Amino acid sequence: MKSLAVIADITSRLAEGGEIVVTVGDVMQQLQQALDATEVSLWLHASGGLRRSAAAGNPSLSVDEVRNAVEQNSTNGVIARRLVAMGQRVGVLAVRGSGSLTEDDQEVLAIVANLLAPELSHAEDVHRLTGEVARTTQQVEVERRLTARIIDSLPLGLYVIDRDYRVQAWNSNREMGHQGVSRGVAMGKVIFDVLHRQPAEALRAEFDEIFTSGRMQQFNIESDASGTPRTFRITKIPMRDNGVVTHVISIGEDITEWATAQERWAQSEKLAAIGQLAAGVMHEINNPLATVAACAEGLSLRIDEMRRAGARVPENTDEYTKIIDQEVQRCKRIIDSLLTFSRPRSGDRKPTAVNAVIEQSLFLLKHHAHFKRVKLQTILDPELEDVPANAEQLIQVFIALLINAADAMNEQGVITVRTRRGISDNEAVVAEVIDEGSGIARSELTKIFEPFYTTKPPGRGTGLGLSVCYSIIASHGGRIEVDSAVGAGTTFRILLPNAKAPAPPAGGPT
Repeated sequence: MKSLAVIADITSRLAEGGEIVVTVGDVMQQLQQALDATEVSLWLHASGGLRRSAAAGNPSLSVDEVRNAVEQNSTNGVIARRLVAMGQRVGVLAVRGSGSLTEDDQEVLAIVANLLAPELSHAEDVHRLTGEVARTTQQVEVERRLTARIIDSLPLGLYVIDRDYRVQAWNSNREMGHQGVSRGVAMGKVIFDVLHRQPAEALRAEFDEIFTSGRMQQFNIESDASGTPRTFRITKIPMRDNGVVTHVISIGEDITEWATAQERWAQSEKLAAIGQLAAGVMHEINNPLATVAACAEGLSLRIDEMRRAGARVPENTDEYTKIIDQEVQRCKRIIDSLLTFSRPRSGDRKPTAVNAVIEQSLFLLKHHAHFKRVKLQTILDPELEDVPANAEQLIQVFIALLINAADAMNEQGVITVRTRRGISDNEAVVAEVIDEGSGIARSELTKIFEPFYTTKPPGRGTGLGLSVCYSIIASHGGRIEVDSAVGAGTTFRILLPNAKAPAPPAGGPT
């Protein structure tokens, strides 16, 4: 009866669950008392062999004594029973009695061993699985944090929405800027409640098209939300799960510098093509113009002879021949400008002080009618280094830019000419002509260096001035830039290399 009571109590303890370590400790103590044993100990299989896991009484058994007791069933008052679960050895339950153990006691020990085996096996599996889950969870968390840092480090704004249009990811770049929104505010919100620059219906239509078609969208937009015009490339990417689009990744990248470089490259290519065309046809045009001019001169001489001979000369004849001559000369000037644009004459280049060139240009313009109604100021860096240049050609450039600045002014304002040192051998000297005029629309900035393009009224210019300036500066290995906004004035910036920079290619702009 005693054995049945012990087994029932132990079975009840195991059935209650709880921490297996605590339960086994209680079982060891109960067995020790029930069997009146000196020691009851539980040994588990480890990588190095049997290892004592729990004990009650005086734990003096050695691993060799336990092993011998298992092999010989009992020895020297020690009884050991294997713990086996699902055919796998879990451990050994060992008892050192204070006296001889009865068969009833041994049966109790065997039953308890059979009861403990599956519990300990299950606990070991749980422990192992818990460890694996913990390691996997830790690894997933490390990877999640790495992915988050990577996304936050990208030089672009990124967010992700689900099919309910709710924000599921929002990187740090989306938090910055004039219209940035913090991640805490955006996460979980409907995207139309977060972004307001675009009408909700238009934005919804974009996302719906991606959810439906599964095709990526990419387009450029212009924005002045930061205070200055910027160009952004927007990319919307479908994210799939088992072939179904579940989310849309939206990426915004500031490509202003890239777009500007593309415009400059396209402008250079266009000017080079026009220059080649101009060089090919100018001589052909010059020939018939020379014939017309010669005929006009001959006609004028013939009319003078008729007048001296007393012959009647038709009315307005002198006026007509004068108009012909003037128009021929105007065509020749245009041709000369085009030839300068297509193949600017290199001339002699020697170390040239840009400040002196500017002062000479201002001296030549001081009696110009335009400069009697506007104020001129100069901010010239006295420590500029000389650059290899043709002074006459640079004077031509500065005069053209200054006259354009004066034309853009409305009878008042200030034109500033400023020089400063550059940041490299290729940009050793920077010279700027700044006006407070009406400015140039962004849509026109890509055209202003094209031959014959002008915003001036008819008769106020041929549209070749800036083209020639561009060509001259390019032939010097430099470049000319323009910053402008309607109503805010215009800045033309010339960047010239020093003698240490690589020599520019021969010919016109490239």
